[in-house]
Amino acid sequence: MGEFELIRHYFAAAPCAQGGDGVVRSIGDDCALLALPAGEQLAVSTDTLVAGVHFPEASDAFLLGQRALAVSASDLAAMGATPQAFTLALTLPSASETWLAEFARGLQSMAQSCSLALVGGDTTRGPLSLTLTVFGRVPVGKALLRSGAQVGDLLCVGGELGDAAGALPLVLGQRETTPEISAALLARYWSPQPQLALGQALRGRASAALDISDGLLADCGHIARASQVALQIELARIPLSAALRAFAGEEQARLCALGGGDDYRLAFTLQPDLLAQLQADWPEVRVIGRVLAGSGVQLLDAAGQPIEPPRGGYQHF
Repeated sequence: MGEFELIRHYFAAAPCAQGGDGVVRSIGDDCALLALPAGEQLAVSTDTLVAGVHFPEASDAFLLGQRALAVSASDLAAMGATPQAFTLALTLPSASETWLAEFARGLQSMAQSCSLALVGGDTTRGPLSLTLTVFGRVPVGKALLRSGAQVGDLLCVGGELGDAAGALPLVLGQRETTPEISAALLARYWSPQPQLALGQALRGRASAALDISDGLLADCGHIARASQVALQIELARIPLSAALRAFAGEEQARLCALGGGDDYRLAFTLQPDLLAQLQADWPEVRVIGRVLAGSGVQLLDAAGQPIEPPRGGYQHF
């Protein structure tokens, strides 16, 4: 199968490639054309996933298609952006029709869930890697940034943490567990759900925000540096799922949440008087700490005493 036949058959013909809100021209020309409403800005983010680095070589193609787009779409959630479109640059060792059909099906599933239209990309031969660029729109001056946290703000997260990191022994075939626990943890790894609606609800509320991709400690460090403040995290308040606790035990579950990464939940800072209404609309939101004068990330144990944070967070180099 040739390159252009591959594109036409598996991607250009997909439902998610048939245009959408703000898509003037999709696949078929040298560039896609996107239109923005007056008073809105374009939010753009790119992620590359490489076989053997970000996912196992023999990953299920359907699950990989879901995960690849979810990872990128989560960056739009972190900015409070409304999803609009995405491109896919796909490098393949060979053009397996079975693999391509399943990958395209997974991609379509997540594109539909996130309201994203496929508007272009590229294909080439080589070691398996996926590069996705997502486009969203946000009202001028309303984008969520990392740099606005204020002393006295609460530090919040958008739900339970650590499940994806806890699932790694299952993904790699190193351990087994009950079907119920396995299904819960693997779903968080392979099908993370970008918190797009929460991100949009935080516009005008959150003083700083990002998505947790490299681990809670590392990502909170980004907010602390950008905002020139200190973030204090109370270990006992970090939300953990029953499945993760049962599979990994309490101590290891907390380590997964602190440094494991791949959560794709939002972490954000918020004035205390805004919390009650936000939790009424989003009950999964949890307070895990607060913003202080100073620098860096401080961790408190169950007794409220400072402890040395474990070294954590994913780094490529």
